[in-house]
Amino acid sequence: MTLSEIIWNVNPEIFHIGKLAIRWYGLFFAMAFYTGYLIISRIFKNEGKTQELLDKLTIYMALGTVLGARLGHVFFYQPDYYLKHPLEILMIWEGGLASHGAAIGILFSLWLFARKTGNSFLWIVDRIVIVVALSGFWIRLGNLMNSEIYGHKTVLPWGFKFVKDYEPGFPISLIPACHPTQIYEVIAYTIIFLLLLRYYWKHKGIVKEGFMFGAFLVTLFTVRFFVEFLKNTQVGFEKDMILNMGQLLSIPFVLIGIYLLIKANKKTEIENE
Repeated sequence: MTLSEIIWNVNPEIFHIGKLAIRWYGLFFAMAFYTGYLIISRIFKNEGKTQELLDKLTIYMALGTVLGARLGHVFFYQPDYYLKHPLEILMIWEGGLASHGAAIGILFSLWLFARKTGNSFLWIVDRIVIVVALSGFWIRLGNLMNSEIYGHKTVLPWGFKFVKDYEPGFPISLIPACHPTQIYEVIAYTIIFLLLLRYYWKHKGIVKEGFMFGAFLVTLFTVRFFVEFLKNTQVGFEKDMILNMGQLLSIPFVLIGIYLLIKANKKTEIENE
């Protein structure tokens, strides 16, 4: 095997007992919550927040992430199908989670959390986006292990041949090498996570309200927008679109992020006058 022929034929299941299968995607999804909990726990401790508040936040985040990701896929990508088969909306284990839906679900759940606990919404999201970027790393690794959401054909030396998408026995020589867009996003989200975490600790938790949230929205969804140009079409209706659904959904997040950055900087200028 040469570098120009990276054969990717990983079993998405780690092991199974009877009908119960433990999958890499499920493991990484759990790791996203676990590692995020550890980091937010340290941040809360640094700022004198209680364990009770952290536990409440964890519940809100978990519900917002799962429900938002599922409903996002249902309404953004396959509304016609799920309106005809509404009970299948509950079948999350069958696949179908949208990151943009997860983002909306998280923001809504944090807004509810802020109202319920009396905390500032921007204070919360400025800290949560650190672990959301890390969660993106884990989720895209899960997509890689599932051999899903990858890109167009490429002649670049790091192109992946996703064998799982072909019938058993299909000649590997005939399988095209494609952009491993999951890895592109993994690298980008790791960088965003490290930059946000460094910024937070460098300023010892004293950050301009809304700045980290804005920086997160601009960087992450700009990455999403451009990586989408390399991805295969996810659903049929996107084939004739100039910009696909992922790109259209990314634009509002980038604009909101720019607004928050401008607002945070203006507030700093006023305070310094």
